[in-house]
Amino acid sequence: MKRVWWTALPVLLALASASYAQSVSYDDALRAAVSDQPRIRASELRLDARRDVADAADELPDPKLRAGLRNLPVTGPDLFDPTMMTAFEIGVDQEIPNLVERRARAGLAAADIERASAELSYARNAARLGAGRAWISLAYAQQAEEIASDALHEIERLVPLARSSVAAGTARPGESLEVRRAVLEVEDRRTQIRADMQTAQARLARYIAVEDALAVGPPPSPEVNPEQLRATLEHTPEIVLAETEIRQAEAGVDLARSDLRPDFSVGASYGIRERQYGDLFSVMGTVTLPLFAKRRQQPRIEAARAQAAAAGEARLDMLRTLEAQFGADLASWRSAYRQWQRATDELLPLAESRAELERASFAAGRADLLDVIGAIKTLAVLRIEILAREQATVEAAANLRLTYREHGQ
Repeated sequence: MKRVWWTALPVLLALASASYAQSVSYDDALRAAVSDQPRIRASELRLDARRDVADAADELPDPKLRAGLRNLPVTGPDLFDPTMMTAFEIGVDQEIPNLVERRARAGLAAADIERASAELSYARNAARLGAGRAWISLAYAQQAEEIASDALHEIERLVPLARSSVAAGTARPGESLEVRRAVLEVEDRRTQIRADMQTAQARLARYIAVEDALAVGPPPSPEVNPEQLRATLEHTPEIVLAETEIRQAEAGVDLARSDLRPDFSVGASYGIRERQYGDLFSVMGTVTLPLFAKRRQQPRIEAARAQAAAAGEARLDMLRTLEAQFGADLASWRSAYRQWQRATDELLPLAESRAELERASFAAGRADLLDVIGAIKTLAVLRIEILAREQATVEAAANLRLTYREHGQ
């Protein structure tokens, strides 16, 4: 298959006055997109926070310090007399959740870490997609600007010839106006292309923090391997994210079921009384009684199970949606690929032949200058159109690779 090979060198030479511009290749753009992004940094910080929290997920609750008076008379002849059996007591209480609950909390913390990691992967992939699309748009806008500029210069070189032909009476005066109109049409097209370049630069700056970037180097390959991509659908960031929701919900089920197990607490205290009575030391223990589970714990367990089942169905729906989207993306790539091939293999040779024949006929005196200008303009427009088709093909291929295979990069 024929490829429209290109280089950014002519564009760089044309824009050499913009010395502050920074050249960026496609691979550089993808790497830079994930190196200094506020959204990605936020996801990294959330992941760090989840890891820090996980270290204490299965630890015992903080102990409680207890202090006060015990056995102070409030009636009778010894009213408010602290010299009797009254003691100043100080103690410590410690709650001890059951082991199943502690393990469930640790599992929930691990699931939260997986969730934060999946969100980070998703954010990185989104940044690569955005940067890749912006770079491709910029690269092909630069090429289109070069084609329009070349056509404009070639037509402008014919303007003096048109004027001399009118002055010599070999051409109608209206032909010089037609030549000027052709110049204006190409200038309008170039102006629009330059606006597209500035738009692409602004979009790229969103991801790589480089103002007025210049795309250099070859574009990504327009080729894809559909079967290889299809095999990775279950490992895309969206599916990985949905799977972490399932694990979070399953950890929630374990946590709800832990309520069926009793929790414990212990407390120790020391009471200080009048010397003649002596001090006291006490140790107490408590245990929860998970009675009436059908009305208390079981509803919460069933709710957690429903959440887990819902997460599983959501993952299945996401996979089906992704499969449908993959089919649509693949069809778009195939359509763009075929249109690009057809234009390159069939339409471009015809337009190039016509332009050459019109130049030869004009040189031999058998064609008008307007015919030559029309052929030049038609060829330039076709080349720009072919670039647009190539861009659509490359964008579709890059989107397929980044979305369905390169998520782990």
